[in-house]
Amino acid sequence: MISSTSYSALAEFGQSLLKRSTLSEGLPMISEYAKKVSGAKRCSIFIYNPKLQMLWTTLADGVQKIIVHQDDGIVGHTLKEGKPILVNNPYEDGRFLQSIDNKTGFVTENIASIPIFDSNRKIIGIFQLLNKLGGFSQEDAKFMIFFAHYISGYLELAMLFDDEATLLSKGIE
Repeated sequence: MISSTSYSALAEFGQSLLKRSTLSEGLPMISEYAKKVSGAKRCSIFIYNPKLQMLWTTLADGVQKIIVHQDDGIVGHTLKEGKPILVNNPYEDGRFLQSIDNKTGFVTENIASIPIFDSNRKIIGIFQLLNKLGGFSQEDAKFMIFFAHYISGYLELAMLFDDEATLLSKGIE
């Protein structure tokens, strides 16, 4: 159960987040808050591009960018199912992409994978929390669903802002 202190801390987090207008400014803050609240060791935030049918991290703790096809891994299954997936034994789960652990040297013990929906109820991203001591529970999933809704408006606006900034920097022909 979330205490009133937790809701106050979330409100303060939201106010600070709104002061960051770009993904590069806001995503690290989202990651740190999600890890702190959940007790996870790592957080990866994947952005979904339906035209390319790819998910990629603009933020993944401890590693460079991760790029995954929309059908691959637990992140791809989260996209496909449109609901949270909790996996407390990833090496025994056929959906798990062990190749990412092999490349990074990180050992994934458990995963919480949560879809992030935009204002039209389309998935714009997935956030994954990794390695919570004792594993992830349904209570964790409930809070993370709430948190995903909480950050979705910010992500949608920041992605739009980043797209416009990219267009402006390239010039319009």
